[in-house]
Amino acid sequence: MEARKRVLVVEDELDIRQLVVLHLKREGYDVDEVGDGEQARDLLTTRQYEMVILDWMLPSLSGLDLTRWMRKHSQLAQRTPVLFVTAKTEPEHVATGLDAGADDYIAKPFDTLVLMARVNALLRRQDWLRSQPGQQSPRLVLGELILNTQTFEVTMSGERLELTRSEFRLLESLLQNQGKVLSRESIIEQIQGEGVNVVGRTVDTHVFGLRKKMGKYADLIETIRGVGYRVRNTNLPE
Repeated sequence: MEARKRVLVVEDELDIRQLVVLHLKREGYDVDEVGDGEQARDLLTTRQYEMVILDWMLPSLSGLDLTRWMRKHSQLAQRTPVLFVTAKTEPEHVATGLDAGADDYIAKPFDTLVLMARVNALLRRQDWLRSQPGQQSPRLVLGELILNTQTFEVTMSGERLELTRSEFRLLESLLQNQGKVLSRESIIEQIQGEGVNVVGRTVDTHVFGLRKKMGKYADLIETIRGVGYRVRNTNLPE
């Protein structure tokens, strides 16, 4: 019999937390619930979760800081999807949350059907990623540029690059498709999470930031005008 997936709900408003927990349990998930960020961090260090659903504005430790903390820990960096459910819904809030490491973002007030659809979609995607043969080899290598999908680290010539979550996913997608042109639409789908409305200009901004951090490897990311981007796999810098 397949083990039930366990979800952690981090929400300080009791009525909202109870509503989310109720629908998760109806869907067949095991659920732990807490009301502040520090309690959530304590649980994440001792228990394994398939997903974390959290608010941004929390007592003691914000959801944003909790997500950043998670993404710095190898066991949580890539394996535990994070879904923000929050009233902070301005475009800059969404961008900040996703860059901190969130996989998706839902605005309050929310429809419970949409919430559960997002939860199920993220967990299906995580199951699919774990089933891929490529997941057995977490390193993507291009010359002296090495990306590790398990530790969420990128190094160049032995030096670690400090990338945002979106920059990491962008580089991961490009390295997985070396020589292949990726459209802005496909990049958005891969780096921004499900159901988040962004435009091609957002991708351009992430590419610009990534190139600045890549130093001598910056020119490996080619702009294909009117289409998107690709990483070339020839003529590596010396």
